[in-house]
Amino acid sequence: MCSLEKRGNIFYLTLTGTDDHRFNPTVISSIRSSLAQVKSQSTPGTVLITVAEGKFFSNGFDLAWAKASSGGSSSEAVNLLRHMVRLFKDMVADLISLPVPTVAAVTGHAAAAGLMLAMSHDYVVMRRDRAVLYMSEVDIGMTLPDYFTALIRSKVAKPEARRDLLLRGMRIKADEALAKGLIDSAHDSAEKATEAAVHMGEELAKRKWDGEVYAEIRKSLYPELLSVLGLTDKGLIKARF
Repeated sequence: MCSLEKRGNIFYLTLTGTDDHRFNPTVISSIRSSLAQVKSQSTPGTVLITVAEGKFFSNGFDLAWAKASSGGSSSEAVNLLRHMVRLFKDMVADLISLPVPTVAAVTGHAAAAGLMLAMSHDYVVMRRDRAVLYMSEVDIGMTLPDYFTALIRSKVAKPEARRDLLLRGMRIKADEALAKGLIDSAHDSAEKATEAAVHMGEELAKRKWDGEVYAEIRKSLYPELLSVLGLTDKGLIKARF
């Protein structure tokens, strides 16, 4: 699950509950409800920071939920996983179109869909002492949803970094993630990573950008991802002369 708190101009979305913060329909719905609240209450200067309690930022989709809810049917478990993949796609679209700057503080392991959640933010800061980035699909025998691939191609500039992440299944620590262009900064502890996210959020809030314009410029950066997510570019102009 998650909680949402606003302090000043900054919304804090915190992943709560189970330690590994896996995504099932209930969790995804909770996060989307929080994002909708941020969107409805945003004003110029609003910023979103996403953090997580415990050892993990997020360990991805809740495969145990799919198995337990399938009644012992492998095909039904696969159908439930596909359902979660579709729901999560809408959550990524929410973040890509959210009319506020966004920062993810990766204070624990971010794997598979958990890493996709982090990368759906504008900025990613990470602790270096006890966190890794990891795309597990090649190791567990799963292909990637099209929007995962589009998100990685949109956000990770270096082909060798995309290769190492997806085709080698590397567990990437913060300093290496920074060198590969996967994150924006690395910090010595969860507390320092969170502090860095808050500092960045405060600096972004000072700019008091028009949220609708900000979201449209963000979307224009990622045309492939925009198409896969089914979002539209409004071509909005609100120039101040």
